[in-house]
Amino acid sequence: MRRTIRLRGLNGAVKGQVWEGSDLLRVGRVEPLEVILDDPSVSRLHAELRAAERGWRVRDMGSTNGTRLNGVRVGSGQWPLHERDLLQFGEVAVVVESVSEERPSAGSELAGTDQMRVEATTRTTWEEALQGVAFDSHRTPRAGEQLFALVRAGHHLGHIEREEDLLHAILEDAVSVLDAQRGAIVLAESPEGPLKLKALVTGRSNPKAVANGRPEPTGRFHFSQSLAMRCFTKGESILCHRADEDPELALAKSIAGGSMASVVCVLLRTPRKRLGVLHLDRSPWQKAFTQDELYLADALAAQVSAGIESAQLLRRQRDLFLETITTLAQAVEMRDEYTGNHTTRVTTYSLHLAERLEMPANDIELIRIGTPLHDIGKIGIDDAILRKPDRLTPEEFAIMKSHTVKGADILSTIRDLRPIIPIVRSHHERWDGKGYPDGSAGNEISPLARVVALADAFDAMTSDRPYRKGMPVAAAFAEIEKGCGSQFDPTFAAVFLDMRDEIVHQMKKLLAVGSSTVIAPAAIAEGTGKAPVPSA
Repeated sequence: MRRTIRLRGLNGAVKGQVWEGSDLLRVGRVEPLEVILDDPSVSRLHAELRAAERGWRVRDMGSTNGTRLNGVRVGSGQWPLHERDLLQFGEVAVVVESVSEERPSAGSELAGTDQMRVEATTRTTWEEALQGVAFDSHRTPRAGEQLFALVRAGHHLGHIEREEDLLHAILEDAVSVLDAQRGAIVLAESPEGPLKLKALVTGRSNPKAVANGRPEPTGRFHFSQSLAMRCFTKGESILCHRADEDPELALAKSIAGGSMASVVCVLLRTPRKRLGVLHLDRSPWQKAFTQDELYLADALAAQVSAGIESAQLLRRQRDLFLETITTLAQAVEMRDEYTGNHTTRVTTYSLHLAERLEMPANDIELIRIGTPLHDIGKIGIDDAILRKPDRLTPEEFAIMKSHTVKGADILSTIRDLRPIIPIVRSHHERWDGKGYPDGSAGNEISPLARVVALADAFDAMTSDRPYRKGMPVAAAFAEIEKGCGSQFDPTFAAVFLDMRDEIVHQMKKLLAVGSSTVIAPAAIAEGTGKAPVPSA
């Protein structure tokens, strides 16, 4: 189709003047240019408007006073034009009154405003991409650093169990070997998306940029959603750059806000399914990604995708395991109407305390699994004792205390649950050795059990029972403080007391969603009531 453009002058001597042209309009002060602007702010050859494959573009030709498009000064790249766009050459303003442009061909545009110039794509199978592990696109053996990154990726798959740690390790290697300013892994929640950010890594700073007073930009956008979604839905890896010279890219929120001048989006996939996207970008002060770097990133994506898929399956298996444990714990609670959602609250408090103590990730995971089952042994306690509405007699209390041993015996038959036995057996032990069932003291008690003991006692104090009302929060914290070094680990108790506001916040959240029927609202209010610290 014939491509034409029509401009109209807006100010000064050119106001109302019209220029029309097809294919090319050159702007400046001298003949034989198509648009002559006799103004001292306009350079001899100031700018040109050219009809390109994707429509009309404007480019500054190195003018003294610059060319602006809708108030933004353009660079030496080609910026797209649309009807009603405002152009300013020096101090002379014109408007694009009409424009006839060729539509982009199918597949050459992205939805929304987050568009960019696609320099290269690759659509390879998983097996073909794996061939790029050892050789580049020219069948040349890869450089040592590149090959080492790919080998390290395989190492991660065999040595890292947690999905979050695996994704972070993969991303750190990708950002390092491809010299990216930032990397992101986004994974699909379903075969159709949407894509969700799962890992983010910022690369090393650019010494040259810092030396020139331009700190390496990080921005508030971590990846281009449109590019990532195109990569995922079309099943092709993409290389884009020169973003700073293209307003469709430079003015887009995620691109401009993230200071992305060059982007590689590669598809994470296995022979069975598409998993998501590995997104890497470079800043305007770095060299643009090359096509061979696209192939390297694509090979890396193919290398790690099977491990990511396995990690996802393990996570889902773990989630199902936790759901099963929670259901089992709820079955125990249903036998005792007076401890409704006790395990939910104790688990919540325990996890917050463990995180504040900066316990190892594996210990926190054991607390997540074990705390819901800390009272599993009560399934072996007779209803007449478990559901008794009055205080227990000494004989009955002795039977009740056996729930710790019964619970440990139950779990000992399940190999995968044996690591949480210390929580179940020892959460009623005391720092001074006066607890049960073993009379362990101090550091003899598992730190997992010491954490749960604090959370368990606090919840027991602030919950209603048939024979008493729950303590006010102030009184419960006072009892925790009183028990420092006797009933409770003094270090753990001090941290728990420092978390007062956080614990109260969690109590209010649980009460607001109706997960508890036994936390007395009055217990959250400040008060000074006295009561013994429950031990069962």
